[in-house]
Amino acid sequence: MPNIKSQEKRDRQNIKRELKNKSLKTKIKTTKKKIAADIEQKDVQVLQEDLSVYFKNLDKAVKKGAVHKNFAANKKSKAAKLANSVSKEEK
Repeated sequence: MPNIKSQEKRDRQNIKRELKNKSLKTKIKTTKKKIAADIEQKDVQVLQEDLSVYFKNLDKAVKKGAVHKNFAANKKSKAAKLANSVSKEEK
């Protein structure tokens, strides 16, 4: 238990931030799993929709400071690469 008032406030703020960051990261992981399922089923239409949601969640997490911008860029790149490979197989 901190003796300093500013540290008590910091602790409260950190708890709130942790919850926000955790929810953003959970959304990213959930949509990533949906994309993996779409790739396995080779459903291109649904894959494109889930991919846009995934990109949106990554961008939002970067904007809020939950993840680093390079992390998001790497995840986007890998997801797009997988999506392109599935769409090429369809043709």
